Amino acid sequence: MPIEQMFTSIVLLGLLGIAVVSDLRRHRIPNLLVLLGLVLGLTIQTYASGVEGLGNAALAMLIGFAVFLPMYAMGGMAAGDVKLMAMVGCFFTPYDALWTALFSLAAGGLCGILIILFRGQLLQTLSRYWLILGARTYLAPAVDEVAGKPFPYSVAILLGTLASGYWLQIGP
Repeated sequence: MPIEQMFTSIVLLGLLGIAVVSDLRRHRIPNLLVLLGLVLGLTIQTYASGVEGLGNAALAMLIGFAVFLPMYAMGGMAAGDVKLMAMVGCFFTPYDALWTALFSLAAGGLCGILIILFRGQLLQTLSRYWLILGARTYLAPAVDEVAGKPFPYSVAILLGTLASGYWLQIGP
């Protein structure tokens, strides 16, 4: 791995690590951290590839944002998660940012399933969603239900970024 690529990976993983710690502790991702990441990602891409790199980083940032925006609009995640995925995107090419966002969504689904299983709420959750599909109305989760608890999605973004980095290295 070239030194520039290693530096970029270390910077991105460091930023994601800080985001995960903040999200786990306070259920918030600091805007300043996201802004710093955006500036660093755009700067690194511009340094590596000039104006073309800046354009690719901006497009990749928009892809990361656009993939996560519908989840925010439906109430499935917080705005900080969407902004964090946009920040992650600007460290990649548009193609790689799309894969990273998709891997992060898959990691979030897997984390959600694991949380449901570990809390022993599989049947309760399945029955809740069967009721929603049948009634076609929103049923608010119970106080003790996993679906009503905040989920630190930055963990899924970190896992998705790591998985996509591995997958993109070995080739699609």
